[in-house]
Amino acid sequence: MQTLPPRLPPPPGAPQPLPHNPRRKPEAVSLDQVVISKLEGSPLILAPNRSTSAIKPEKSRPGLLIHRTRPHKTNLLVWSGAIFCLIFSLILIFFGIATLIVFLTIKPRHPSFEIPAANLNSIYFDSPEYFNGDFIFLANFTNPNRKLDLRFEYFDIGLYFSDRLVATQVVQPFGLKPGEKSLDSVHFLSSLVYLPPVLALQLQKQVQENRVIYNVRGNFKVRANLGIFHFSYWLHPRCQIDMTSPPTGVLITTSCKRRR
Repeated sequence: MQTLPPRLPPPPGAPQPLPHNPRRKPEAVSLDQVVISKLEGSPLILAPNRSTSAIKPEKSRPGLLIHRTRPHKTNLLVWSGAIFCLIFSLILIFFGIATLIVFLTIKPRHPSFEIPAANLNSIYFDSPEYFNGDFIFLANFTNPNRKLDLRFEYFDIGLYFSDRLVATQVVQPFGLKPGEKSLDSVHFLSSLVYLPPVLALQLQKQVQENRVIYNVRGNFKVRANLGIFHFSYWLHPRCQIDMTSPPTGVLITTSCKRRR
């Protein structure tokens, strides 16, 4: 009988074969995973390598719409409106500065209104409550400005006894140069003017006492001109006139106030 030679052990350092497990099946590994084999047991599977794996676009959820906003372009009409507002603002600033310079340089002054003379020709009653009257006064207008021309565009004067209007007069427009004066005669005629009984008795008493008091109220629209620049304003003078009784009634005293 032939004897077999004894089996020699494997040389040191040579890899030993792994035991075969017939029940273990190979695991499927993704391409973007790193596998490190262990000497014993199952292979170690690490997380996907983000640096080497390709970035895949995420699929949108069903029913979810993604709207992308487009850059908004400014309308031409908006730009035109902005430029117009800028130009208009610059014009307002220019005229404001020019007006301020004019006021500080010229120092405009209001015209003066005075009554230097007056005549009370008649006052008589047709009935206890209706009277007639004839009254004339001289109006003196003065332009105290040195560089401004003044023009009275509207001139309305009313004659009052107490607070009751008894006559009115409208004067034609006129102008005054710097430093100029103007004397105008204003004639009031009252015909069958109604007065309440209290005022009628008061007027008759003043005629008997030889001292009749009238009030003159005016409304003037004045326009000041300096070359191409001009501005308008309203004046409301108020004057109290003390007269002697008619038919030769003359002015005793007068006092005037001016309101804007």
